[in-house]
Amino acid sequence: MSASSLVAESLWKSIESTRSVSEDQLSTLYFLFGKNLEKATRIVDQRGVKTISGEPSSRFIFQVMGESRRKEEYYCFAEHYCACYSFFYDIVNKGEQLFCKHQLAARLAAALGACIEIKVSDEQLALLLAKL
Repeated sequence: MSASSLVAESLWKSIESTRSVSEDQLSTLYFLFGKNLEKATRIVDQRGVKTISGEPSSRFIFQVMGESRRKEEYYCFAEHYCACYSFFYDIVNKGEQLFCKHQLAARLAAALGACIEIKVSDEQLALLLAKL
């Protein structure tokens, strides 16, 4: 794991424990993620992050609103995957970023307790995941 990833992980844990972001934390997050963080905060401010949880397992995936006029939504696992084009282009292919804006929005919303929660059956969640 890179030093940047370790710093980011430490920040997320700190934010989760207090459910708030200090100026220093925000400055460090911006240093690590730049404009993607700005875009992610807009998504969180617009209540654009949903957590879809399966019952009874409590397994979940995030559904994050895009910023285009079409307002598409992307499924993502905040730490590992996003279905958006930027994830594959900037992160997987080029390795230029640690996370896309949707992953950052999911992490930030989860840390702040700002997700809209949707409960579905485990079967419904499995069907949703099978489409990815």
